[in-house]
Amino acid sequence: MSADWLKPAIQAVAETLIAHSEELSDLDSAIGDGDHGHNMKRGFQAVLEQIDQIAAEEPPKALQKIGMTLVGKVGGASGPLYGTLFMQAGKSWDGTPSVAAVAAAVEGGLDGVKARGKATAGEKTMIDVWEPVVAALKEASDKSGADAAAAARSAAETGLEATREMKATKGRAAYLGERSIGHLDPGARSSELIVQTLSDLVSKGVAP
Repeated sequence: MSADWLKPAIQAVAETLIAHSEELSDLDSAIGDGDHGHNMKRGFQAVLEQIDQIAAEEPPKALQKIGMTLVGKVGGASGPLYGTLFMQAGKSWDGTPSVAAVAAAVEGGLDGVKARGKATAGEKTMIDVWEPVVAALKEASDKSGADAAAAARSAAETGLEATREMKATKGRAAYLGERSIGHLDPGARSSELIVQTLSDLVSKGVAP
């Protein structure tokens, strides 16, 4: 059975990433190949085209469908990594809208990204946002959804800003070495936008 909050959540995340596509590509132009925003836009436009079918699924299955769509539509490293994030999060979630269950789902997605990218925290990637988000959700497992969402948002913002002073050791940015320092990682920014959007929905009571 679908959840009534699922469709507005998917729509909000997709529209946020599409609206920030130029910013994301500008960040990527500084340390990568400049297409992160455009790739994310293409992937989430495809998600929006299927939103009725995706939102008709139970939330764990819907996450897996989003992941499969991104793998099929998003080029570069972003497609496999974001596709893995959503697919593994869906496989790791029992569907319970509790903070602990959501933390387990996000951790499953994070572990999938680490394995897929052979990366860990501190290498100036999206992992530098998702790892502190998982830690914040686990720590807030006995708190309300709104409090947990606020903690996750704060952790995502801190994680994103931390990438500015990191030297990239993964992806195209790694070729810049020390010159990658001083720039935000575009994948960390798109991840932070997702957390920010979902946190806003929880605080407004749109999502549990």
